[in-house]
Amino acid sequence: MNDFVNGLGNPPRYGGDDIRGEHAAMNRFIRPIHMAVADRVTDNILALIATLHVLFAATLIATLLSLSPAHAASDTACGGKDLVAEMQASDPARYAGLQKEAAAIPNGKGTFWKIEKTGLAPSYLLGTMHVTDPRVLAMPNGATAAYDTAKTVIVESDEVVDDKKAAAAMMMQPQLMMLTDGKSIKDFLEPAEEEKLAAGLKERGIPLAAVSKMKPWMIASFVALPACELSRKAAGASFLDKKLAEDAVKQGKTLKGLETMVEQLQAMDSLPLQFHLQALIETLELGDVVTDVMATTTDLYLSQEIGMIMPLMKSVSEEKSESADDGYADFEQRIVTDRNKVMATRAKPILDQGAVFMAVGALHLPGNDGLIELLRKDGFTISAVN
Repeated sequence: MNDFVNGLGNPPRYGGDDIRGEHAAMNRFIRPIHMAVADRVTDNILALIATLHVLFAATLIATLLSLSPAHAASDTACGGKDLVAEMQASDPARYAGLQKEAAAIPNGKGTFWKIEKTGLAPSYLLGTMHVTDPRVLAMPNGATAAYDTAKTVIVESDEVVDDKKAAAAMMMQPQLMMLTDGKSIKDFLEPAEEEKLAAGLKERGIPLAAVSKMKPWMIASFVALPACELSRKAAGASFLDKKLAEDAVKQGKTLKGLETMVEQLQAMDSLPLQFHLQALIETLELGDVVTDVMATTTDLYLSQEIGMIMPLMKSVSEEKSESADDGYADFEQRIVTDRNKVMATRAKPILDQGAVFMAVGALHLPGNDGLIELLRKDGFTISAVN
């Protein structure tokens, strides 16, 4: 929901039989990696679908697609049904509860915000989805004009435009993305779990042996995206944040990042392996619901109802999973709250210069611990533009 990472270089296509050692695996599967981390999410991989905030490496996509080209090419139209509309029709009481919960979230309406402080040229904050959907790339009314007048552009990681630099930094820490202790995912699974995982990956044209050395959240990030998004990214389409960063460089604007990709990887990797394994298995079991969640989340984003996304994800998670509360508090603290604080702290001195266009994942914005409230505490006046 993620990065889900794309369009970087012309990677070779590999299978899983010629991997020799951990560094070989790194080169084949994740060179370069562009990984931002999930935003405010539930405690399973629906988080990654909801926020689309894990960015894939072009090589990872090309590698996995090369294992099943027919599957990848069979469906380039996203489709998917509207889960909110379905709930409204089939369970009005549940839908009313969803609306009530969303309405109680501070700053839950709006993806485009104006940032002001006395004596400074105005700045702007755009909540993004890290996807290649042309409707998302179009941005809300007024955002393009605000971007054009900005002198500085802030994204989550400015390394998104320098894949070689990012890859070099991350290759120094292969343990963040690969199992580097001689083990594979199979060593952490019960027989029944391994069977489920192998079957779920096989349905997507991915042999378990080909990805067994990857950290489970990397594999989950891949299978959490519908074929249409993977196809666009494999073809080189830029997701919104990357396009904004690339345009900033082309136009001679100053480009700033709030985190390094290694920091983002460390945040995801800090959560227990079993947590990610369970999330991966549950994602595979969702089947077509993945496409439905993508479609619904995108529609909510485009209608600027970002406060509705988390309640919806929790609702779907509770319906599909018996372990909806396991690990959620740690996940939210490490992946959302801690990162929001880092982003706000690092953004403040840049925003204090004025004329900034800041773009981060939309689900970093709402809530009492969201970026909008944190920046208000730093003395900025922030108001929704649309």
